[in-house]
Amino acid sequence: MVSTVGDMSDLPFGFSPGDDPERDKRKKDPDSGSGSGSGNDPFGFGGGEFDMSQLGQIFSRLGDMFSGAGNVMAGGQQSGPVNYDLARQLASSSIGFTAPIPEKTNAAIGDAVRLAETWLDGVTALPAGTTKAVAWTPNDWIDNTLDTWKRLCDPVAEQISTVWASALPEEARAMAGPLLSMMTQMGGMAFGSQLGQALGKLSSEVLTSTDIGLPLGPKGVAALMPDAIESLSEGLEQPRSEIMTFLAAREAAHHRLFSHVPWLASQLMNAVEAFAKGMKIDMSGIEEFAAGFNPASLTDPSQMEQLLNQGIFEPKATPEQTAALERLETLLALIEGWVQTVVNDALGERIPGASALSETLRRRRATGGPAEQTFATLVGLELRPRKLREAAALWEKLTEAAGIDGRDAVWQHPDLLPSSSDLDEPAGFIDRIIGGDTSGFEEAIADLDKGHEDDNGEGDKKG
Repeated sequence: MVSTVGDMSDLPFGFSPGDDPERDKRKKDPDSGSGSGSGNDPFGFGGGEFDMSQLGQIFSRLGDMFSGAGNVMAGGQQSGPVNYDLARQLASSSIGFTAPIPEKTNAAIGDAVRLAETWLDGVTALPAGTTKAVAWTPNDWIDNTLDTWKRLCDPVAEQISTVWASALPEEARAMAGPLLSMMTQMGGMAFGSQLGQALGKLSSEVLTSTDIGLPLGPKGVAALMPDAIESLSEGLEQPRSEIMTFLAAREAAHHRLFSHVPWLASQLMNAVEAFAKGMKIDMSGIEEFAAGFNPASLTDPSQMEQLLNQGIFEPKATPEQTAALERLETLLALIEGWVQTVVNDALGERIPGASALSETLRRRRATGGPAEQTFATLVGLELRPRKLREAAALWEKLTEAAGIDGRDAVWQHPDLLPSSSDLDEPAGFIDRIIGGDTSGFEEAIADLDKGHEDDNGEGDKKG
């Protein structure tokens, strides 16, 4: 987990790195207005012992000092915990000029998706979920995924920006009001700066709209990234047309799940929100910081940089976060494992290099590719389906034992899905599905049917 203030090496607030000779000179010159002594103390407290009774005045003056800088650095309107205007500007700036995608490339992607959908029809009970196939430039990717990134980042950024402030005693919180407001704005700019730089880099590396296993783009829109696919193809032995068809099949398979398993996207988002809500702050770090706090040091940019990098406001991992992370990783592994299974079944005999391409992408995920690193930096989560091999093996064995319809029926309700322990011991889960203990299966279906009846009843009453 990283602090909202971000990596100061990126200089999001315009601090200059390295030594400042003029600053060092001012420190040595007693008449320069810097250093010790009442004449150079911007808070008027002199150079002696810090009096905690004057804390309110410190907070007030700090708030005034930061507010002017904040107005200059905002880079756009901020109406939440993250400055997304700034993020969009930085992302676009890092991408630079991108040539329009040739119509020939658009047509080739449309053909690849349509072919993949035809082949997938024979290996899964879930119908096609794509309504449109498009080629995206990096800027297109940012424009079409930023709303989803907001949903992913806001819960974590909100929690980070408020959890440590709410942990302060009420009296201290009241005195710190102006400063806390300013720090929240600065945190929003820092998070926006991180997000913009990360998305700018990521936009040139992702291969499809579902590359990280989440539905980032509009529902039903199968999107492939021609430039990134071209870069990937350069290091592989398979023909470019086969790689394009393979990635189109993966994109189409993801959309079958996200379009026809209505609870899936919300379950993924809920896991992220649960992770955020589980954050706790270690107050001992704040208390230790307060004991040695010298307010005059905040006028020195290098001291300010050091303060922001101390990480005293960073949340600490909690059991609630660990549980949410396990749910998210298991669900991602089940999604990726299912996609790998159906794509291999659909393409295995048609594209000889399909299994090698699957292994290439699996390693890309397992070693922490750009998508995983970006999300880990922004939200503190590593989107690695750690049990991808186990999940793919379970889906394959379940297909052999229960058939395509039996396998895909598991997606009817979240309670029917394998757990993390089932991935380690798939035999028991498969036995329950094909004829052993089906009580959980039947109970979940009954709950689902009851929910439909309740919805219909409400509709009748309204009518």
